[in-house]
Amino acid sequence: HCLEQDVKVPKEPLIFSKFPSAITGPFDNIVHPQDTSELDWEVELAAVIGKKGRHIEEAVALEHVLGFTVANDVSARDWQMKRNGRQWLLGKTFDTFCPLGPAIVTKEAVADVHNLWIRCSVNGHRMQDSSTRHLIFGVPTLVAWVSRFVTLVPGDILLTGTPAGVGVFRKPPVFLKPGDEVQCEIEELGTICNQVV
Repeated sequence: HCLEQDVKVPKEPLIFSKFPSAITGPFDNIVHPQDTSELDWEVELAAVIGKKGRHIEEAVALEHVLGFTVANDVSARDWQMKRNGRQWLLGKTFDTFCPLGPAIVTKEAVADVHNLWIRCSVNGHRMQDSSTRHLIFGVPTLVAWVSRFVTLVPGDILLTGTPAGVGVFRKPPVFLKPGDEVQCEIEELGTICNQVV
């Protein structure tokens, strides 16, 4: 994803939030807001926190993770990258901008969370196809980093970044429109499929 943006690999994770109202089910609709013309997809591995912690050491960070699920970090690129000084929060947290599911797979049931294929298709066309081994920051690093600043509590969800293939960096750019179907899948974790309305 850094390569397609032509930006340097970050030395520290870039953190932003999504409001709870962004969360929607694995087969629920993604509502296309009237306020954006640049609606985009991002398949991501999501880590679900199961144990409270602050200033968590990376070596024990996975002890605070209950399990994993599939996420689509839906993004309004015009708000995220252009509008009003780059509104990352607004660009990431419209209602329904975080489909999750289809289940939480406990960490013990996953062979190697850092070696799973991860894919996204739009209307049956493969857009993203990679592996979690290419994550810039692994799950323990992200848990430790975020817990430096905030207390993590059970039910918190950390999205871990997306591979190349998002719409905004295609030539020409491709954005979601009502009627499109977005399918995100991760090996061992399952598939979510959401229609844009």
